[in-house]
Amino acid sequence: MVKKMYSWKSWWRSVSKNNFFVLKFGVSILLVGLGFALLYNRSSDFSSVSDTPFLENTQVSQPPLISLNSQESGDQIPSQGYEVKSIDSSGKCNLFVGDWVPYQGEPLYTNNSCSFIEEHQNCMKNGRPDKDYLHWRWNPLGCELPRLEPERFLELMKNKSLALIGDSISRNHVQSLLCMLSTVENAVEVYHDEEYKSRRWIFPSYNFMVSVIWSPFLAKALIFEDVNGVSTSEIELHLDELDQSWTKQFDTFDYMIFSSGKWFIKGTIYYENNHILGCHYCPKRNLTELGFNFAFRRVIHNVFDYIVQSKHKGMIFYRTLTPDHFENGQWFSGGTCNRSLPSKGGEFELNEMDRYLRNIELGELEKALGKASENGINLKLFDVTNLSLLRPDGHPGPYRFFQPFAKDKNVEVVNDCLHWCLPGPIDYWNDLLMEMVKDTYA
Repeated sequence: MVKKMYSWKSWWRSVSKNNFFVLKFGVSILLVGLGFALLYNRSSDFSSVSDTPFLENTQVSQPPLISLNSQESGDQIPSQGYEVKSIDSSGKCNLFVGDWVPYQGEPLYTNNSCSFIEEHQNCMKNGRPDKDYLHWRWNPLGCELPRLEPERFLELMKNKSLALIGDSISRNHVQSLLCMLSTVENAVEVYHDEEYKSRRWIFPSYNFMVSVIWSPFLAKALIFEDVNGVSTSEIELHLDELDQSWTKQFDTFDYMIFSSGKWFIKGTIYYENNHILGCHYCPKRNLTELGFNFAFRRVIHNVFDYIVQSKHKGMIFYRTLTPDHFENGQWFSGGTCNRSLPSKGGEFELNEMDRYLRNIELGELEKALGKASENGINLKLFDVTNLSLLRPDGHPGPYRFFQPFAKDKNVEVVNDCLHWCLPGPIDYWNDLLMEMVKDTYA
């Protein structure tokens, strides 16, 4: 998000300089629309936007200082004071550090050629007038990142399975992959749950299975939202119980991509051993405010512990969070994302909430990687935060709706500045994926 000067930020910096390591602060921002809960609806595929409260009487530990531009590829994690390098410690190209460069080629698919694009990501069909956002490619420093070759990828994945486990960004990602691979062979849906949140497809000629598993917390959670994203009660999250929607299938997948984060900002009651510990943003209840960072750290630690203690023989990725690009407000207060070109490093920065989440996920992953290596578990960082931060032009914005300005050019429209147009920048996540999968065959 564009840099802004808030008085509480100045206060934060002054406190940080005095070396206080644990602090409690509250801010008066009541709502922050950073959590899009886009839900499948069987009949209409309608997407909803739900309220996401920010810090309200929340205990937040001071985060370690991690450079946003310090992503290493593979199993390297940025640490405090880490110097950005184009080559990692193993001598390989650092796929996650680079910039976006002009690209004269066309996307592998179009909004007309792919049937897997949801209406709210179909920016071209919905009337987005510019196309410049399609003509940039991710260029890691010091090396070239080849475009995904659909046929070769399918050959590499022959008789294997891939699962993307997380929230609506995981669904956005899997749709991009299906669109790219379906230029060779159409994927056939073989399963969906009642609400079409979790689905599975197969590429018959290659016996390659692709699944998306809806698990926004990765832990057991009761969510009381309707199709419009309206909540009737706080989420009930069991910090000590992982979501069986993925744990029961864990051993059946050859490749997995986990991700989480944004949903932890919602109003939630926390359980452990089936007893209430406290909550986050539950002003109407007489419960201890524990903070979203408390819950996220506890859950993500349990996820990594489960992974490293397993006997999984495939490859497991943890995908880092993706930032939004709302400017001049949030989704509920007129925030927009009308840019048509990538940004340069430093023009956008992660908001404070995303910084907390990112520090937690990187810190927990760093601890897990050593144990994973000792146990023979192939756990890898899949860091898309920085390359995504540089693409404020890649979101649907007002074009999550069909022809939003057809009748009135001045109509107020809720913008989607979190998810990605298809085709769009998210396609390059799959270029990264193929390069990392190829490494396992090298």
